[in-house]
Amino acid sequence: MDLTLSTCFVQVTDPDEALAFYRDALGLEVRNDVARGASRWITVGSPAQPGVSIVITNYVNGSPDDNDTVAALLAKGAMNGVHFRTGDLDATFDHLRSAGAEVVQEPADQPWGTRDCAVRDPAGNLVRIDQPPSAWS
Repeated sequence: MDLTLSTCFVQVTDPDEALAFYRDALGLEVRNDVARGASRWITVGSPAQPGVSIVITNYVNGSPDDNDTVAALLAKGAMNGVHFRTGDLDATFDHLRSAGAEVVQEPADQPWGTRDCAVRDPAGNLVRIDQPPSAWS
């Protein structure tokens, strides 16, 4: 079996705030933006990986209580987000901090062999970014 990642979904509370973060702060390209009523599905991705997409959405297929539960989980930071990789972690981190991202962890060497940092998107999802050892200076 040979599987590759195609699409992942990130739950958000405010699609416009999320779009500003993923497009403007992270530099991802917008591939699609679909609205239906109060729900929205925005597909973004890295130009370097045209076959991999992230759908940021405020859609919850459930009751109003389900929407409230998801919003509460997001507010607590209990929903995992996305992990990215970069060749220059310090510059990427500085850019995100200057763009106003909530810093969870500044760049640090980890005992498992990577250097990484963590921020939260506007909905509270954790976004980790690592730099492989081959790119360390």
